[in-house]
Amino acid sequence: MIWFWLFTLATDLLIPLCMIGFGRMFLRKAPKTVNSTFGYRTTMSMKNQDTWQFAHRYCGRLWYWLGLVMLPLTVVLMVFVLGREIGTIGWGGTVICFAQVVPMVGAIVPTELALRRTFDRDGRRKRA
Repeated sequence: MIWFWLFTLATDLLIPLCMIGFGRMFLRKAPKTVNSTFGYRTTMSMKNQDTWQFAHRYCGRLWYWLGLVMLPLTVVLMVFVLGREIGTIGWGGTVICFAQVVPMVGAIVPTELALRRTFDRDGRRKRA
């Protein structure tokens, strides 16, 4: 049973670790050009290079810090199912995983709001 718990813990740590890694990468250096393959891709973020860079820095910061918060929280929550039946461990890990998706995907909302506060509909920076 401990092996299944360790496997579930490892898989539940993937989302926070990816958020930390990609968040840090996007903070330091967004993909060089606006593209439809890799990066934070929304209609607003892809308007021009300025919106592209801004969106990556903003979302990268969110993902980095959310990932740092979720990493130890995941371990703490998984401790509650340590030593339980396989079904309980599996359900616990599944609930944690789905809960992690909420802030990961939810980071889109504040990023898009920040884009709209900073840029007009055509992607030009608003004057202060």
